[in-house]
Amino acid sequence: MAAEAGISLGQLQHYFAGKDEMIVFALEHISSLGEERIRRRITALPEEPTPRTILRECAAGMLPLDDESRTGLLVGIAYFIRALGDERLRRHAQEGQPALRAFFAGQFRQAVGSGDAVPGLDPDTEAMLLIALTDGLTSSALLEVITPDEALELLERHLDRLFVS
Repeated sequence: MAAEAGISLGQLQHYFAGKDEMIVFALEHISSLGEERIRRRITALPEEPTPRTILRECAAGMLPLDDESRTGLLVGIAYFIRALGDERLRRHAQEGQPALRAFFAGQFRQAVGSGDAVPGLDPDTEAMLLIALTDGLTSSALLEVITPDEALELLERHLDRLFVS
């Protein structure tokens, strides 16, 4: 972050009250970049995206598929580790997941309503399972147990089991 701004790490740290504040800033910045990347991918699609497509693009955007997303995820892991021992950071970290889960559940609900999801699918459960799957695939890809392409293939297989079309 300091190098990208053309300043030293010491100069950068001057703008923050502490390391935690700097990590929160970096995480929020990287998250907004990731959200924008996903938004651009979805809006660039040639046709109106289906719930499956939206879920796929969002989940794929949460995986370490390139150097930029890998760096962002590593910052997120550093934040996660610090949040485990700091109640204030933990509360901040907990804020994002309910919104993501609600968004995913909404996409699953739309697919259930249109008949595009398998019968009996529970949107809230599947939303949390998709988040957990992407977390697990991320860990495996970061550790190079699987390749980014394998992570995407596993994501696709999971979604194929949930959608009829």
